[in-house]
Amino acid sequence: MKGLAALLALSLAAPAVAQQSAARFDFVTYSAESEVRKLPAGQFANPVLPGFRPDPSIVKVGQDFYLVTSTFAWFPGIPVYHSRDLVNWRQIGNAIDRPDMLDFSGLALDRGVFAPTIEYHDGTYYILNTCVGCRDNFVLTAKDPAGPWSGPHWLDFGGIDPSLYFEDGRAWIINNDAPPGKPEYDGHRALWMQEVDLAAYKMKGPRHLLVDKGVDPATKPIWAEGPHIYKVDGYYYLSAAEGGTADQHAQTIYRSRNLTGPYTPGPVNPIMTQRDLPEDRPNPVQATGHADMVKLDDGSWWAVFLATRPFRGQETLLGRETFLLPVTWKDGWPSILPPRTPMPASVARPNLPASPGEARDWREEFDAPKLAQDWLMLRSPKGAPWWRIADGALTLDARPVAAGALAQPSYIGKRMRHAKASWTTRVSFDPKSASERAGLLAVANENHLMFAGLEGDKLVVRRRISKDEPENGVVIALVPRDGATQVELKLSFDDGIAQAQWRPVGDTAWRSIAKDVDASRLATIHAGLFMGLVVGPHAASAP
Repeated sequence: MKGLAALLALSLAAPAVAQQSAARFDFVTYSAESEVRKLPAGQFANPVLPGFRPDPSIVKVGQDFYLVTSTFAWFPGIPVYHSRDLVNWRQIGNAIDRPDMLDFSGLALDRGVFAPTIEYHDGTYYILNTCVGCRDNFVLTAKDPAGPWSGPHWLDFGGIDPSLYFEDGRAWIINNDAPPGKPEYDGHRALWMQEVDLAAYKMKGPRHLLVDKGVDPATKPIWAEGPHIYKVDGYYYLSAAEGGTADQHAQTIYRSRNLTGPYTPGPVNPIMTQRDLPEDRPNPVQATGHADMVKLDDGSWWAVFLATRPFRGQETLLGRETFLLPVTWKDGWPSILPPRTPMPASVARPNLPASPGEARDWREEFDAPKLAQDWLMLRSPKGAPWWRIADGALTLDARPVAAGALAQPSYIGKRMRHAKASWTTRVSFDPKSASERAGLLAVANENHLMFAGLEGDKLVVRRRISKDEPENGVVIALVPRDGATQVELKLSFDDGIAQAQWRPVGDTAWRSIAKDVDASRLATIHAGLFMGLVVGPHAASAP
């Protein structure tokens, strides 16, 4: 057995650590409470993959589409999604699903695996990626996109955001890296290309500079990144993001008659952005960019890309999400959104048969022998398992690892996917000291988190919104638990406001732990930009 499944199997037989408390979670439910939008017939609404799913890359193989997104230092990493209609997606695996594949130990959550690219060639699937903080660039291979994927084959080039282009039996890597010479300003980057021997996993031949700075060097563009090359009607098209991944994000286009350039910017650039629109527009979508395009059998083109849905300014608890729009072509150039065009409320669906997608709500009863593949933990597991699944419950050891430590706390979670949503769980826990706790933990990153649950003889809410605060956060609310050791907990978010509630098992009425908690500092823009909230069971004791 391999990976997460093997660790879980081992954990079933592993005895609990002596004198260590453990918390039993009988179930976890997720309820999407955002209003269901009514759409015109034949249309869909974005995002197609809501919640923390940034940097999408897509490949079409026959009638099937496969998509991957970034996970940084979360484990398992690089989820693989499948669809046949581009609108509805289901996760079929994780490319990084074995602890020995990459070592995330000690990494901040915004390190780890950045911006994967998925490609298919001659019977093999490839994921090209960068592990920031752990040996740079690598490629994974598989015969089945659901896995298993190979261990990382490390490649000798620098930079981030690599993609693959195949032609005439040869393979090329295109990526963001430092410019030639000394950078002229912060964010000055370049796009490069070099051939790679994928049989030997060796770089070969000269590096070719494709773009220095960006579309208009005079404006000092920042962070040209996420490049992809497509060949259409004899031209090579180079598409890349620019402007950084916040509200100035944009997608740009270049083309050349030769693969290695020179590349000329298109007459209309960027080909998608929302930075040219007023911030106070209704239902704003921001940060559009990092696109990848795919051609359908009917000749139409579509783009997947990341964007955010802020509730105020640039604040969102959902992180960067995956969106879908059609690509139009005019005079030999593609466009995703014309200049000064807001994201449409809905779009006509691709001409494809319907495909199953994710459930809006879910309930986890822990009745399978291993964790479902969309559960995440902080960093790679090391040593003896601290979780067990048995008798229809998840048990977490209350270990002396703080929620905000650069280690691996006893915690698993799933992505928040709606602006208004709630989690409910039933937990059995009898704290042996005032420092032991168990409940629900919401994590944006190690410095931005919120906990609600039992702690000592109380029920508490803790919040951490700065690296200068304690690693377990600061207690912002508490109520007595009156000796209760079996309780149900409910943690709810509505844009930037949170509610924490509890009730003894058997009671029907919810009791408040904390009302109207300001959760806005957990928003993506305050927590390093990269991730959205991940919420789930947690247990801990004092160091």
